[in-house]
Amino acid sequence: MRVYLDNCCFNRPYDDQSQFKVSMETRAKLHIQDLIRHGRLELVDSFMLAFENDANPDRMRRDAINSFREQYRNYYIPFERKEMLLPAIEAIMETGVKYKDAVHVACAEYAKCDYLLTTDTRLLKYRSGKVRIVNPLEFTQNEEEEE
Repeated sequence: MRVYLDNCCFNRPYDDQSQFKVSMETRAKLHIQDLIRHGRLELVDSFMLAFENDANPDRMRRDAINSFREQYRNYYIPFERKEMLLPAIEAIMETGVKYKDAVHVACAEYAKCDYLLTTDTRLLKYRSGKVRIVNPLEFTQNEEEEE
């Protein structure tokens, strides 16, 4: 199964864990990372993830996320593919999705991901005909049901 985690999903463990929802999504995201580490999921990475993560002012977080992405990614969508993705990005943006999120969706669709994982409540409202967009908690619940 092929998955794409957006930047807010990668950063969920660094959010305030005092909220129950955040804490549960963090646990689910860490479980997903373990599935990736053990080869049970294929990780798709992209130029947009690199761009967003490189802008993170917290060096420790930035380095930890970069290290995981680089070590465990199965596929990488480089910046050179952006021109080819532009029609899809623009179509997604026409539905109200913001640019960076539209790039994430277009990359996940292009890579034929089964899931795009996000904790962004606005992005979770978008429906793609090519990739399921869910939060990490919903993904782990679906994964457990399938086993």
